[in-house]
Amino acid sequence: MNKFYITTAIDYTNDVIHIGHAYQKILSDALARYHRLIGDKTYFLTGTDEHGQKVEKAAKAEGIEPKAFTDRIAAADQAEWDTLNISYDRFIRTTDEDHKKFVQEFWLKVKSAGDIYPEKYEGLYCESCESYLDESELINGKCPFHPTKEPQKIQEENYFFRLSKYQEFLEKYIEENKDFVIPENKRKEILTFVKSGLKDFSISRQNVKWGIPVPDDPKHTIYVWFDALLNYLTYGVEKNCWPADVHVLGKDNLRFHSVYWPAMLKSAGYELPKTVFVHDFISLNGQKISKSLGNIIRPKELVDQFGIDGVRYFFLRFGPLASDIDISFDRIKEVYNSDLANGLGNLVARVSKLCQNSKLEFVAPEITIENFPEYNKLLENFQVNTALDFVWEIISQADKYIENHRPWELSGNDLKEVLTKLVEEIRKISLLLNPFLPETAKKIEQQFKGPKVKSELSLFPRLS
Repeated sequence: MNKFYITTAIDYTNDVIHIGHAYQKILSDALARYHRLIGDKTYFLTGTDEHGQKVEKAAKAEGIEPKAFTDRIAAADQAEWDTLNISYDRFIRTTDEDHKKFVQEFWLKVKSAGDIYPEKYEGLYCESCESYLDESELINGKCPFHPTKEPQKIQEENYFFRLSKYQEFLEKYIEENKDFVIPENKRKEILTFVKSGLKDFSISRQNVKWGIPVPDDPKHTIYVWFDALLNYLTYGVEKNCWPADVHVLGKDNLRFHSVYWPAMLKSAGYELPKTVFVHDFISLNGQKISKSLGNIIRPKELVDQFGIDGVRYFFLRFGPLASDIDISFDRIKEVYNSDLANGLGNLVARVSKLCQNSKLEFVAPEITIENFPEYNKLLENFQVNTALDFVWEIISQADKYIENHRPWELSGNDLKEVLTKLVEEIRKISLLLNPFLPETAKKIEQQFKGPKVKSELSLFPRLS
């Protein structure tokens, strides 16, 4: 049995997640379900990033302790992911005791490698990113990801990590390992960044109490990004499934995961993850999704309108796999009606009604995932959208088969032959939909397992 370990970025707990965070979770879930389907021992990790200055301030604004604040946000985040049927194996929190212990042990390993030293930091800091900024990174004097926020000027003595020591290693590794960062344009982007010269970066704070204490100097807390990146290793070491096969994350996390993280792992003596898979961004009605703009939509709001599998389908087939996308409720409804109600749902309804009216029994040969090498190759390469194209082509061909053979005009062996072929095609569709639309796949499987096939309620009622 092969091993497959997949992670998402963990969500920051200054507020409950919104649909902008949903894509990577749905994408990762589809990949995890696929690997379970082919028999791999699969480990799927997601969770929450709970330390740092932003959380400390948000809790203070509500007049409660940071732990109580993050308990509430983490529970709300987990409920949102459960709404989308995300089949994670662990929901990790950076306030978990095993994680805090592991972070301190990791710190000491890096220190023993000679890669941690005290230094005075003076420069810019984006509180929204919880990230230090170089002047060259600014756009019109602002953080590129938070253009409405003014970067802070801070001066304090912190501990630094010797990132510059790993310049040559990272440059060579990223150049030689073409699948380490994908897609290719993101690999080229990060390689350009590395070649521009790496600077050591601060990995502790003195004026932020809400964090994991530095093990041998508790007046410092460990920098939130250094702490958060280690969540993958906390679980991976515990389950003996490290290295991760793939980290799935948004492009705003690219630098931390493909430069800082591998350097940290190299310093502490761990293998690097096999692939960092980077997707682009989602906007809503032409605007960035943000609390300040007041256009936050939670995943549950979409599920209430389009159903779990309606939401999953839209994002998996039309999400920002390789470029930014803009979404709207009208666009999701259009796709739902055309592809699910009129497409998949209509096919299942027509065939089941024909089967029921025929009063025939259907015993089709067992179908296994090994029968679909093209589909398997697409998912091995993370191309979920194209894998769904493959499934919808089967749906299209089945519709054409019905129109060409007109089973409502047939009887006897001719009718049985045509309906047996259609039942077999729908069983294929059910199998191949498992990673993407698990609830729908299960309903279809139950309906068409035979020997009798009965008409049921519509899988996707048309939306007006």
